[in-house]
Amino acid sequence: MEKQWWKESVVYQIYPRSFMDSNGDGIGDIPGIISKLDYLKELGIDVIWLSPVYKSPNDDNGYDISDYQDIMDEFGTMDDWDQLLKEMHNRGMKLIMDLVVNHSSDEHKWFVESRKSKDNPYRDYYIWRKPKDGKEPNNWGSNFGGSAWEYDEETGEYFLHLFSKKQPDLNWENPKLREDVYSMMKWWLDKGIDGFRMDVVNFISKVEGLPDDEVKPGKKYASGSKYYRNGPKIHDYFKEMHKEVLSNYDVMTVGEMPGVNPEQARLYTGKDRDELNMVFQFSHMSLDNGKNGKWDLKPLYLPDLKENLTHWQTALEKDGWNSLYFNNHDQPRVVSRFGDDGKYHRESAKMLATILHMMKGTPYVYQGEEIGMTNVRFSSIEEYEDIETLNFYNEQMEAGEPVQKTMESIYVKGRDNARTPMQWDSSRNAGFTEGEPWLAVNPNHKEINAEAQVNDEDSIFHYYKKLIELRKQHEVIVYGRYELILGDHEKLYAYTRTLGDEKLLVLCNFYDEDLEIDLPEEVVSENASTLITNYKGETKLAKQMKLQPYQAIVYKL
Repeated sequence: MEKQWWKESVVYQIYPRSFMDSNGDGIGDIPGIISKLDYLKELGIDVIWLSPVYKSPNDDNGYDISDYQDIMDEFGTMDDWDQLLKEMHNRGMKLIMDLVVNHSSDEHKWFVESRKSKDNPYRDYYIWRKPKDGKEPNNWGSNFGGSAWEYDEETGEYFLHLFSKKQPDLNWENPKLREDVYSMMKWWLDKGIDGFRMDVVNFISKVEGLPDDEVKPGKKYASGSKYYRNGPKIHDYFKEMHKEVLSNYDVMTVGEMPGVNPEQARLYTGKDRDELNMVFQFSHMSLDNGKNGKWDLKPLYLPDLKENLTHWQTALEKDGWNSLYFNNHDQPRVVSRFGDDGKYHRESAKMLATILHMMKGTPYVYQGEEIGMTNVRFSSIEEYEDIETLNFYNEQMEAGEPVQKTMESIYVKGRDNARTPMQWDSSRNAGFTEGEPWLAVNPNHKEINAEAQVNDEDSIFHYYKKLIELRKQHEVIVYGRYELILGDHEKLYAYTRTLGDEKLLVLCNFYDEDLEIDLPEEVVSENASTLITNYKGETKLAKQMKLQPYQAIVYKL
């Protein structure tokens, strides 16, 4: 059991554009974040992950960076940022920054130079290819829709962009590019940050030759992902990054890695591998996708979720480490997705939090999750801002799909669900801004807001606070072994955590009906005491017992 501060931490993700606006321009900013640090301290947060605040034209909400060593004007100045770091450290909180180095903005000086001529010194900082038979160099599609290639008139070649065409992919084959990236990372670490969350970082190594991929029926472009996810040189790059940069600092690293499996994750995060501390994986976030991907809706089948999370828990039990999350800036709100954002809003939000925070790994809380913020249903597509959502809507309209069916998919899965402004109080614009917010506020802020919950001992906020306190008091929650029980049960999520003589039993009714359960003898103890529960009153542990809708109980055996 190798103890580390980042294993024992709880991380809070701030999406700065939507967190708190200090100057009335409708856009969250760094002084706004500073004004709310005491709120996060009260919640018990150890680490704040700040989504990008760098200079950016904002084609993809800051994930298109034009200067890695400067701050976006809308968010404030570098002096504001320095103050933020100081204020966090004064409160005993750490800061991890977003590292976006699979691609940059097309307005970054490297790309501006790169596109000038084929022999420019920066040409090879990006992935340029000649046309093939007068068309794109291969048949890959972008993750945001359309082709992954953009033709550039200036030099008569195409550049690769796995995301927006304003996000050209960086060429990690070029040692000079890697050197410049490492130098930028050191610059931030020397300023005192405590680590990095690395955006789609398992895409940085592409298969040589960039071969064509199979185009699925009904699609114009191929995925191509098998040629750039977890590519051939990926471990070489991480080991080099560790040697050149990370090994010289006591920091936390988490790599966002779409399409990674537990066996690959062990290679990225194993303790003697000298790569990263943990990964973000997405397999549990696609269990409610139909056969045509995320916009194709289907209900979650609980045994699928249990099997998935259990596989990750057991695969990384002895080596590697899990990150635990249901929400982030790219995911719809979990209480709307897997819970009940109506009648059982409070109970289901607490139940979902219990499942996650009692597991082995580092828990991540996304802004607003701690008060049970929900998905939003804007009446028209004009109110949406997210590039992925707008591209999907336009593609569906071109294909002649019904508007209502398309909007239903957006209501359930669109990324703007996570990006509506933080709901601080019941006043106009939820206390987020005195101006016009960049994205409309969810109308339910009058009922669901931080001020009301901080003042209510029975609130979702106070439940999260207690979960975070328990993690600090009981090593078994951080380091104990996870074991699933009643794995085939379609309504109950139950597991144990064991460390030495200490053992916990976690019982969660995943649905909105009373549930009668029959527990295995070996987990029933007469001396069990309740550690935390989301219902008032005592529910005694017994072999046969009844759980109320969305009831969650953690017993100390």
